[in-house]
Amino acid sequence: MTVSEIREIALGLNGVTEDIKWENHLCFNVADKMFLVTNPDLFPPTASFKVADDIFDDTINRTGISKHKYLGKHNWIHLDDINRLTKSEWTKFITQSYQLVASKLPNKIRIKLNIKTTI
Repeated sequence: MTVSEIREIALGLNGVTEDIKWENHLCFNVADKMFLVTNPDLFPPTASFKVADDIFDDTINRTGISKHKYLGKHNWIHLDDINRLTKSEWTKFITQSYQLVASKLPNKIRIKLNIKTTI
């Protein structure tokens, strides 16, 4: 996987915007709430995102995946190399993170952005 491919998946979701934070992190947001952070300038590129409560422990037990240093208490994980996940896994994790964050948005905003949450 490349950052471009990850970007394509993320931007395919309703209401997603991207911006640069902390000088070199490409962040993907829904209604200004981050759901995916990448660091494309590192080698290998890294990423962080939110996962569901029920898979958090199993996910951080995978090679190269750890509890995020600052956001781990909110079920964010850190991936030390974006190539550790397949395209199918990336699609699943990006969609899940987006859904988890979007589900906390006010209904008025979800309607405006045409976001249908399943979580």
